[in-house]
Amino acid sequence: MAMLALAGLLAVSACASVTTVRLQADAIATGPGLRPIAGIQADALSLYVLFIPVPGGVSLDRVVNQMLVATAKTMGADKIAHLRFDITPEQGIWTLRKLLGFRSARASGIAVQVTATPPDPGADLGPEPEPPPAP
Repeated sequence: MAMLALAGLLAVSACASVTTVRLQADAIATGPGLRPIAGIQADALSLYVLFIPVPGGVSLDRVVNQMLVATAKTMGADKIAHLRFDITPEQGIWTLRKLLGFRSARASGIAVQVTATPPDPGADLGPEPEPPPAP
């Protein structure tokens, strides 16, 4: 019975999830040369008991690189646009939260494909007017 209770505690104490939603390219503005594929959100949560993470694993590296970027690459994206991330601090007064509490991290962004922009026919002309022809 004690093992079952411990397994239940571990199952609910630390979790991570990635949520995605497909986006319509004509409905979302991401910038020139970028075609949106999906909105992605990655979350990680860990319970702390007497300063010991049960089982731990909350870091920005995990939610941004290992979860968010990896999911975007799997979906065929080249980059993440409008990246946002947040993590519960671990220094200062926030250390007391590790006594009995939790720590969380979250990252979100729009997975985009880079599309080639059409070349500018006047790129060589520059902003100044052409000099008059020599006499």
